[in-house]
Amino acid sequence: MGRVAIVAYKPNPGNEEALRALIKKHASCLREAGLVTDKESFILETKDGAIVEVFEWKSEQAMKNAHKNPKVQQMWREYAEVSTYTPLNRLPEAGKLFADFAPVC
Repeated sequence: MGRVAIVAYKPNPGNEEALRALIKKHASCLREAGLVTDKESFILETKDGAIVEVFEWKSEQAMKNAHKNPKVQQMWREYAEVSTYTPLNRLPEAGKLFADFAPVC
């Protein structure tokens, strides 16, 4: 059974465009590795500039396999260079009953 992931990335100063470029190829990297479903991912932006990605892993095992995949690991290292992971409860929108975000194309 699939597992939906919701991940927030806060760009490091001056790395906003680098983060956007990475996020655009993240789903295809995971898909090529056979780790995520064919469902389209959502890429959203918060009012304070964090980027939120919503996608579906194929399974819990696929999530574990991602940690052993060299291409995925390389991409995650690139994420670490340009951003920090942010807990969802720290997003300004998280305190709202109906959180809304700007879509990122």
